[in-house]
Amino acid sequence: MTDKPKRPLSAYMLWLSSAREQIKRENPGIRVTEIAKKGGEIWRSMKDKSEWEAKAAKAKEDYEDAVKEFEANGGSTANGGGKKRGKANKKTAKKTKKADSDEDDEEESE
Repeated sequence: MTDKPKRPLSAYMLWLSSAREQIKRENPGIRVTEIAKKGGEIWRSMKDKSEWEAKAAKAKEDYEDAVKEFEANGGSTANGGGKKRGKANKKTAKKTKKADSDEDDEEESE
């Protein structure tokens, strides 16, 4: 079975990937993190973003079609594929461990 399609890039990310080299040329020696900051400044000041928004909308449509095809061919988000792993799960795991150890302490004291 193939992997689930990756989410499409936003209009900003599509634009940034095309503008990254130009930003590097105009700012020699710029660090990677500064490229993103500079890109953000340029993006916010842009008046006409319609070209990139249209490309992002097309990418989103293609993604949605690919997801439908994926699911129709037996692909599934079961097995927790739709859930994001993160801090909440880690906290829950810690609480569970703590609760288990508290129960063990109670059993030992009886």
